[in-house]
Amino acid sequence: MYISFRDQNLKCMYISINNELVLKEGANISVSDLSIQRGYGIFDFLKTLNNKPIFIQDYFDRFYHSAKEMNLEVNLDRTQLYEAILKLITKNNIPNSGIKIILTGGFSDDGYTMVKPNLIIIQTPLNISEALAEKGLNLVSYNHQRQIPHVKTIDYLQAIRLQKFVRESNADDLLYHNNGKVRECPRANFFIITDNEIITAKNEILNGITRKKILGLNIPNYTFAERDFTLDELYNAKEAFISSSTKNAFPVNQVDEKLIGDGKNSITKLINDKLLALIELDQNS
Repeated sequence: MYISFRDQNLKCMYISINNELVLKEGANISVSDLSIQRGYGIFDFLKTLNNKPIFIQDYFDRFYHSAKEMNLEVNLDRTQLYEAILKLITKNNIPNSGIKIILTGGFSDDGYTMVKPNLIIIQTPLNISEALAEKGLNLVSYNHQRQIPHVKTIDYLQAIRLQKFVRESNADDLLYHNNGKVRECPRANFFIITDNEIITAKNEILNGITRKKILGLNIPNYTFAERDFTLDELYNAKEAFISSSTKNAFPVNQVDEKLIGDGKNSITKLINDKLLALIELDQNS
């Protein structure tokens, strides 16, 4: 089972800027902000189901960690940030949505020096294609190591620059590797499944919240391993999947025009079902 969001006809009417709600049409930020001048900022992204933020404290852990690593001060504490998000959710009334929390370098007179950060919270409807879930993803690998990989920065230069390459490769998305060692996708962590192991990269990646939840699952006859693995190991894996806030555990059927396993993805589906049970538990808590 894969969650399908059907709120695509809803529109985000309000955005929170420095804890003030403004209409989307009037939501502006100065060109002097370091996010525009230098691409300096962090963000995090979580989903809501029936107006309930899922695993929000885990996302806060990562958001405040990213801010500390980038020397950005968050003017709201965790309780205040949670209240700001709930205020936006109530105002927009988009039950199933994505919440993006952005913290920028602030309005800098010289376009280089960090000043008081700007905090922006955006809510958007989510939609996941059931058809894509049935056929699985088709990825194309690319040799690239993200800067400061353990921090969720706004730097997606390579991923956006390579969109043409992805299209020309008839793929759905990129899979980064560092000289043959598999890392992650631009917006998701990556796993392979062998006969008795479920393996994900440990080094030079962003530690995803969904990844964390998956690593805590009990999958009969399988153990989890966090270690380097190669593209050749991937090509010969039994199954492969990505993990993300929106797609949960999502099957990958092809990488670099090579089919992965038999396409049945039975273990991936089991992982996804167990993950959905965790999400439901959090939603009802």
